[in-house]
Amino acid sequence: MDIEYTDVEWDEYDNRVGRAFDGFLTASDDLETVRAEAVAFIGETVAAAGADGVVVAMSGGVDSTLTAALAVEAVGGENVLGLALPYKKTDGRHTNEARTMAEGLGIEFRAVSLRPVLDRFEDLIAPAIDPDGDVRTIGNVIARLRMLCAYYAANAGNRLVLGTSNRSELLLGYFTKHGDGAADLYPIGDLYKREVRALADRVGLPQRLLYKEPTAGLWTGQTDRDELGAPYDAIDPILHSLVERDRGIDETAERLGADRRTVEGIARRCVETWHKRSPMPTPGRGER
Repeated sequence: MDIEYTDVEWDEYDNRVGRAFDGFLTASDDLETVRAEAVAFIGETVAAAGADGVVVAMSGGVDSTLTAALAVEAVGGENVLGLALPYKKTDGRHTNEARTMAEGLGIEFRAVSLRPVLDRFEDLIAPAIDPDGDVRTIGNVIARLRMLCAYYAANAGNRLVLGTSNRSELLLGYFTKHGDGAADLYPIGDLYKREVRALADRVGLPQRLLYKEPTAGLWTGQTDRDELGAPYDAIDPILHSLVERDRGIDETAERLGADRRTVEGIARRCVETWHKRSPMPTPGRGER
């Protein structure tokens, strides 16, 4: 259930949430601890796998840029490959932003357009399977094509693929299964979006990235806010209360001064996307 609010209403809501919520990282010491843990996690995982480096699919947004920055600290810039995988002409500014960030981090960067491959898919494969496929279905194809490219680069260079999803996205199931949800490790997977922004600021990423409108870039005009029905600043406290504090819908709504329908909608989305976060099921014979 997605609830629509005006910007003014969300501003008022955020002010109430800010007074009621105490669960986000703000202290420098906390952020430095999280930073050190993420860097160590990347380094140790790469070493344990016997890999020579990592691949990061870079969109020009804060999540992928922060992931790349942490990877540079962990394994060195010479061992990080940034990939931009646009599919439409209007992706140029995002690709340029990703390139700028990659140059600033001192990592190898490659941009490869998915448009020719997607065109062939839409001409030959999609009509033969489902001629009525909608924009969301094609969006999932794009996400999986990006995964294919990331893993091709990983296999070619004995690298690991770093996922760029944060905890907010993972809990909401806001990713494509076997697409951007496919990765060897999630360096920022424990951080809510608000925490990602705080750590990105601490690391020294440009301010323009911190509050850039989040988008998966799967179709023209797509934004996270439109798809989820609310900005992350409003969603994060609700998720934190439901998941980390194990509070119910009514208690969460009361404590945060949130609309109950909004809390219920977020809880439902979290439950209904459980399968995306779980191992593939088997009949269970191996457990007998």
